[in-house]
Amino acid sequence: MNLDDLLEQRRSVRRFKPDPIPRGDIERLLQAAISAPSASNKQPWRWLVVSSATRIGELASAVREATATIQAAIPKESQQAFAAYGEYFTRFEHAPCVVVPICRGHAVLSQLVDDRLPEPLRRAVEHMERHSAVASTSLGLMNLLLKATDMGLGASAMTGPLVAESELKQLLGVPDSWSIVALVALGRPDEAPKATSRKALQHVVRFID
Repeated sequence: MNLDDLLEQRRSVRRFKPDPIPRGDIERLLQAAISAPSASNKQPWRWLVVSSATRIGELASAVREATATIQAAIPKESQQAFAAYGEYFTRFEHAPCVVVPICRGHAVLSQLVDDRLPEPLRRAVEHMERHSAVASTSLGLMNLLLKATDMGLGASAMTGPLVAESELKQLLGVPDSWSIVALVALGRPDEAPKATSRKALQHVVRFID
């Protein structure tokens, strides 16, 4: 399958068959992920693989509890709409495998500068270091999604579960200095989602001379 076909056929799959994914297939996906470029080649990522139904259920329960707490703090007239939206946050629950990319920014430049650096520029440096880690890991994540399509697997990268990031980190043993980028539900697809609409190019692109 060529790249154009992969880009065209990739879908966010949220319903899966119960079949486990062989470890060799998961390793092929992760090999594709870690071949992605990263800022200064720091490769600031780690990839956690969760295949225990019990542990996946614990993750989903934590997300569901956080979502309910958020819903209770939303005006009543908006709660029903949020409830429908929040259901997507736990769509990884029945996947046979969940991949969790995590990352940590490399505080190099921010440790070198002293108090002579103006505060706005200091904040910009710190943001750059954090953002570089997330952006780099996201590049690897896209590689994983495309490789999954190439292998006939279904996958969905989800950021909604991050409303419970603190609880998820505890369940997964993620150190405080690391951040969860997404939860990726992975399995044999049990649905064939149609392509979703995309905004026209002229509405999202601006050429600057």
